[in-house]
Amino acid sequence: MSYEISLISILEVVLTLIIALFIGVLIPGIERKYVQARIQQRIGPPVTSPGLWASIKFLYKENIQPNSMAPGLYKAMPVLCFIVVLAIFLVLMPYNYQFMAFSSLIAIVGFLKVEEVAYVLMGSLSESVMSANLRFPDHIKGAARPDSLVSSIEDISSKRSLRMIVFGSFPLYLALFVPAALSKSIYLADIVAYQQANGPFLFTLAGIIGAVVFFVGYMIILNEYPFSYIKAKSDVIEGPYMELASKYRSFVYVTRGFLIFTLGLVFSVLFLGIPPVLFSWKFIAAVIVSLILPVIMASISAFSPIFTNKQLYPTILLVSAMGVLAIVIALF
Repeated sequence: MSYEISLISILEVVLTLIIALFIGVLIPGIERKYVQARIQQRIGPPVTSPGLWASIKFLYKENIQPNSMAPGLYKAMPVLCFIVVLAIFLVLMPYNYQFMAFSSLIAIVGFLKVEEVAYVLMGSLSESVMSANLRFPDHIKGAARPDSLVSSIEDISSKRSLRMIVFGSFPLYLALFVPAALSKSIYLADIVAYQQANGPFLFTLAGIIGAVVFFVGYMIILNEYPFSYIKAKSDVIEGPYMELASKYRSFVYVTRGFLIFTLGLVFSVLFLGIPPVLFSWKFIAAVIVSLILPVIMASISAFSPIFTNKQLYPTILLVSAMGVLAIVIALF
């Protein structure tokens, strides 16, 4: 009997994963078609175009050799990011709550950090043709500043990624530990059980503040406007993604949608106590939450310019202070 239950659990996790990947590749289309296009009063692309068909299209594109000291490592980064998001997704599955070290907030934070570091590595490992041939006027003979520092597009993006790792991710990580402070446990099983017995954290003062902080951190880690600092189209274009083509670019599209959906599940588990249990109303509720968050994010992004350092630092500092306040309220 235990073997049958284990087999059923595995099949449910696999089926849930397939559904999550499918919804994930549709999320970019939902954002652009039904939110941003409506706000900007245009038709917008088909729902399946930005995520699903773009991922399939790049599978058939010709691959290129990146201008990199370690091209294999550079091309492996999107695959690593997908594996990391998959690990976070598996952490949230109730069937894995028995593995205490794996199904904890520490594990989620660790996996998210790996995903963030991947941006730094990609930016430092690549120098696209646009950057390699870029020459500043001050390098010509007789220039006033011939020794000025020249940085590639990817290098600038890599340095920005490092700054975001140092301070930009504080809001999300502080928000993750608000439920831990309320339940007095870092394990997902305890957090879910506490909410099922006492009600969702979202309906408490600390939970409301924590949810706001989580959402801001959610937008930051997804590099979405106004926090699209790492790959701003106005200066660094696609940043570390510039030389990713073919199936590696496809991994980028799939992973982004998958990460959006998975972070929505994180919110559902931590602030509502609703894990993604297939063949249950809980799964429907978790999916709805995972779709509401990107819709709100797309609505804000449609009206937002990119924050520069003058706006970015104070915003992150303020939201981080709110996260600390939420934890203090939760503890006392």
